[in-house]
Amino acid sequence: MSDDEVVGIVLVSHSAQVAESVAELAKGLAGGGTPVPVVPAGGTEGGGLGTSAELIAAAAAAVDRGAGVAVLTDLGSAVLTVKALLAEGDELPAGTRLVDAPFVEGAVAAVVTAATGADLDAVEAAAGDAYSYRKV
Repeated sequence: MSDDEVVGIVLVSHSAQVAESVAELAKGLAGGGTPVPVVPAGGTEGGGLGTSAELIAAAAAAVDRGAGVAVLTDLGSAVLTVKALLAEGDELPAGTRLVDAPFVEGAVAAVVTAATGADLDAVEAAAGDAYSYRKV
């Protein structure tokens, strides 16, 4: 994988502010590795709470660098919207995956791992491993 081919990350939340904040946090904690394209896709086109297939598809296209796109979601309908886009087959870039991971911790792990130049499998695994992070 070349430096230009890095895994892109899309963060889908019902809230634009939540998606933007998690993206900012994850990018900030990634350090000085390879710059990772991270795009929030939160809320609806009108700025309300909800999910938007159009915003998700645009975000995935924006982060696609040829190494795959990892999509992390917050709640139920965000998951369903991404699954529907994946089922349609032509709405998201090839190599787009819905990643089963906690939203905040998974996003940080995904971005940090992608910044090392890791492939999509490793990014997905790191994000999913965030389920085991213990706080006490």
